[in-house]
Amino acid sequence: MTTNLRITWFSERTRKKIVEEAKRILDEIGVFVENDEALSLLDGAGARIERDKRRARIPASLVERAVESAPSKIAVYNRYGESAMELAGDRIHFNPGSAALRIFDAGSGRARAAVTADLVRFVELTDALPAYAAQSTGLISTDVPQEIQDRYRLYLGLLHSSKPVVTGTFRVDGFKVMHEMLAAVAGDADRLREKPMAIFDCCPSPPLKWSDLTAQALIDCARTGIIAELISMPLTGATSPVTLAGAVTQHCAECLSGVVIHQLATPGAPIIYGGSPACFDMRKGTAPMGAVETMMIDGAYAEIGKHLGLPVQAYMALSDSKVVDYQAGMETAMGAVIAALSGINNISGPGMLDFESCQSLEKLVLDNEVCSMALRLASGIELRDDPIVPLELMREGIERKSFLSLPHTLKWFRKEAYFPDEVIDRNALDEWQKQGSKDAARRSSERVEKILAAHKPAPLDEAVAAHLRGLIETEAKRFGMKTLPGTS
Repeated sequence: MTTNLRITWFSERTRKKIVEEAKRILDEIGVFVENDEALSLLDGAGARIERDKRRARIPASLVERAVESAPSKIAVYNRYGESAMELAGDRIHFNPGSAALRIFDAGSGRARAAVTADLVRFVELTDALPAYAAQSTGLISTDVPQEIQDRYRLYLGLLHSSKPVVTGTFRVDGFKVMHEMLAAVAGDADRLREKPMAIFDCCPSPPLKWSDLTAQALIDCARTGIIAELISMPLTGATSPVTLAGAVTQHCAECLSGVVIHQLATPGAPIIYGGSPACFDMRKGTAPMGAVETMMIDGAYAEIGKHLGLPVQAYMALSDSKVVDYQAGMETAMGAVIAALSGINNISGPGMLDFESCQSLEKLVLDNEVCSMALRLASGIELRDDPIVPLELMREGIERKSFLSLPHTLKWFRKEAYFPDEVIDRNALDEWQKQGSKDAARRSSERVEKILAAHKPAPLDEAVAAHLRGLIETEAKRFGMKTLPGTS
């Protein structure tokens, strides 16, 4: 959906100033790069390299060429090769946040380590919920070896959902296997390049550092046509300047350095300008994603990405609460609205609690409604008639003392209003009491089970599923696991 409403964070003059200062930081201070191939690419393109310090100073001209070569529009496809997301302009899409260490257990009211069965339920629930244009590898399964957790969560995602997937690597050796899985589902590597169905997060470490893993992920994505998504994470006053504008400027420098490495590997390869920064809470020593200042940084850096002509992403519509409560709803709704009105193309975060470390199926169901309402808000108010109120309509409504039965009402009421799922209570008091006086947490818990019982994801082609299972079984055996957990 394209937003008709927009928040503006900076003047055109300030946007240009932030970009110019970010380029100056890269030219005069540079960026730390652990990866040898990335350093060689930068060296060959004219960056000034201090090999002993692994630091690259990147001239503005190199940054400008890289930004110019990066595409301003990215199409993302589902399992069937159908367009599922168009990342460009002010088009808005939501997907669950990634990758949580724990899952919220509604029965006990506490978070716990996730296992294969939890990941399957998460994927199938995401597949069923219409507000999410993509799925994500949003949980880490602890019942497989740590060394294969990145590829295993992708395996489950491809097996149990036809939606495109936001994912990423935990180890350098994970990319090859994950790419082979995606190519098998797409048909082959060439078809995957033509119609990418995955977005890989690539995360610089603040301030201004690319690890061996994350730089290699950028290069691997570029060379295979997989969509790379930059996730810069400055923390105000901790790993970046304390001012919000300063954090946005450092974020810009980190993302621009990633664009340069990526475009040097393959000019024209798809890349998204994104992140997960936070306004650091000095009192608690935490990085609150639900802080309004965090949301302001997100909206502001997205505006810089759009100024550069790049598709943009942000981690928003999530909460720092540890349970599904008022705080969770407040922070999530604020984030979803700010993200939508900022025109952020790929919004990651629904379902998440506890500083991005916990996923909740119950919150994912409630957040489906939050995201749907945010999308409705962003679409604005349309003029359906001219004149806006036809006199004949007004006369008829007055004569009948009601507009309920009029053809005009029947024609437009579903287009004018978003009607939420039953998880949102809009009953009169007596009806709510008759149905058990249930609060949102209880309704969402029951709704999760109803959806999962009714929804049957489209099965993956048997031969492709067998090939994927062979790949992941080989990886599991390589790290000492003879038999994989059941996945159905």
